[in-house]
Amino acid sequence: MSHAAYVFDAYGTLFDVHAAVRRHAEAMGPDGQAFSELWRAKQLEYSWVRSLMGAYADFWQLTEQSLDYAFARFPSADPKLKKQLLDAYWALDCYPEVPAVLKGLKERGARIAILSNGSPAMLASAVKNAALDIIIDDVFSVDTVRAFKTAPAVYDLVTTQYRLYPHAVSFQSSNRFDIAGATKFGFRTVWINRADMPDEYRDYGPSLILPSLESLQFGI
Repeated sequence: MSHAAYVFDAYGTLFDVHAAVRRHAEAMGPDGQAFSELWRAKQLEYSWVRSLMGAYADFWQLTEQSLDYAFARFPSADPKLKKQLLDAYWALDCYPEVPAVLKGLKERGARIAILSNGSPAMLASAVKNAALDIIIDDVFSVDTVRAFKTAPAVYDLVTTQYRLYPHAVSFQSSNRFDIAGATKFGFRTVWINRADMPDEYRDYGPSLILPSLESLQFGI
């Protein structure tokens, strides 16, 4: 099945959100993995709470705030590492299969885009660092509508810009809540379940579940 546009979430889907802490694993000590998981969890939680309150702040600010919270929760982590971790977040590693998959889909004639909570500056840096700027056609940031996923206005950024019906868009995300929001909006959705997590939001299930993006290059 081919689609006019393949749109990807960024963090956790194209880019490894735990790469920043992993680069400094030795300095972070034994709580590094738990620290990274909490940092990510709070980053998302802050986006949901701010959306509900109608108190938007860009994703970079939330990234810093959630990092401060992680340091407060894990006294074993040296707060002097804050700058290195934040610097690393601007250049997160992309997953190994990403360049080939995006290139393959583009060669089939599809538009390739990112739709992310990330701020425009964060996304531009990540895309350029991974050398994906020559493949990706458009980068959509929630900053435009000043609301985070799963607000319908976020997904509408794509259909409005591309003048497509939702069903013409294949949307890929590793975040199950994001898949639920995109499904509700009407996108064809592919949940990239990298961590083999149990399903949830079963009333808004994905069209397809994959362990990585790799199979997408075959146009499924």
